[in-house]
Amino acid sequence: MNTSLPPYRTHADSGVAPAAPAPRGRHSRRFLSVGAFAAVTLALSACGAGAGSGGSTQTADGSAATESAETESVSAAQLASRAEVASVTPRVVMSYDGGLVSLDGETGEVVHEEELDGFLRLNNAGDGQHVMVTKGNTFEVYNAGIDAQGHGDHFHYYESDPGLSGITFEAPHAGHVVVHNGLTTLFADGDGSIQTFTSEHLKDGQPRTETTSTDDPHHGVALQLVDGTLLTTQGTEEARNTVQVKNSGDNGEVLAETTDCTGVHGEAAAAPNENGDVVVLGCEDGPVVYRDGEFHKIAAENEYQRTGNLAGSDDSSVMLGDLKTDAEAEFERPTQVALIDTLTDSLQTVELGSSYWFRSLARGPEGEALVLTYDGELNVIDEETGEITAEIPAIEAWEENEEWQEPGPIVKVADSTAYITDAANQKLVIIDLEAGEVVNEVDLEVTPVEMAVVTGYPEAPEHQAGPTAGSDDEATEEDGHEGHDHAEEGHEGHDH
Repeated sequence: MNTSLPPYRTHADSGVAPAAPAPRGRHSRRFLSVGAFAAVTLALSACGAGAGSGGSTQTADGSAATESAETESVSAAQLASRAEVASVTPRVVMSYDGGLVSLDGETGEVVHEEELDGFLRLNNAGDGQHVMVTKGNTFEVYNAGIDAQGHGDHFHYYESDPGLSGITFEAPHAGHVVVHNGLTTLFADGDGSIQTFTSEHLKDGQPRTETTSTDDPHHGVALQLVDGTLLTTQGTEEARNTVQVKNSGDNGEVLAETTDCTGVHGEAAAAPNENGDVVVLGCEDGPVVYRDGEFHKIAAENEYQRTGNLAGSDDSSVMLGDLKTDAEAEFERPTQVALIDTLTDSLQTVELGSSYWFRSLARGPEGEALVLTYDGELNVIDEETGEITAEIPAIEAWEENEEWQEPGPIVKVADSTAYITDAANQKLVIIDLEAGEVVNEVDLEVTPVEMAVVTGYPEAPEHQAGPTAGSDDEATEEDGHEGHDHAEEGHEGHDH
């Protein structure tokens, strides 16, 4: 999970995505049961719009700020347009120079266009319906217009008018968006503020947030763990090497800490274990794994070995990361990726023979690692062995621009479908990962800069820690929905 954030060059920092898994070899396969999913969605609704979050935002001093009339008006209009339908198909939301465009994820038909100025970054908001639009000092919320609501042993499906919802979150130098365990966490680089809210509450209007902050402003990231504690980076605009897990209570007691993560940048969750969350942090001197209440350092083979961009999956204990090894490079184009085993605290490198960039990484439906390389092929890597099992021709050959804001190819995955943009040729390519082939190619009227894909189902639904929560008698493929991987569901840590 996936979240688009500005990259940084290491020599000049800009400052500016479950139940305990059933074993699959060294890794895990987890399907979300309808019952477990319904526990999340029915707190909101019984086949309807659902109970709200109170329509207020918790500020840093504990006071409540009510929604603006504009927000209420827009949200109310979208709720009024809500209608039950027989089924929903994914929506592909893309930003471009001038606004947003939303497409039907199967046909490629344009379902909505929104004019909006500025450089727009996109992240899944967590509830399967909304997309966070990062614009300067604000997170704005875009309604993609589809919703799958659990009801007992089945789902009901709804559509509403797409468009900006009017829901906003102020955040100086708005940065990382992380969705995890039914919660969405927003990080502001300008003041170190951290805002967390229940993802599903976006469906009712402005959600109530829990707000805290880091010791100093910095380019950072945070997420709330399943046990209620907060994992966050600490640092300054000049340097950062610390990650903490803190009590979410008033005292903010530090429960675990590492200062051994030079240039910490980006995080992603792997498959949880019986003790709860497993999270990987990217560093310049080898990654750090948080597991079983402690941080575990994976020593770098070289003095500089950076894994700042990570793609995780609830279906795998192995994390996919980029891999850069030249600290002096003005613009490095790596051809190797890292597979980080969170059970053994080890790192394996995979040579691809062609370079890639920060928007090239994703995870497949079985936890397989996916990387789009300069030769236009989508490499499918067995995350256990590191073997490249397939090279799917996807788009024309390309090369990364030296300015990260300029359009380039993007890879996003929803269930067993990969969506890949060919920015240079204004195309969207849709790949069936199970068949290993392109099933649709859509001509675009705009040049996409960033992309998010929503399915109606939450990207990172609430889950329980414990050995029985993901047992075979509770979760099966027939339950109607598979969990989505964290690469698309929270954020991407960006880097050149």
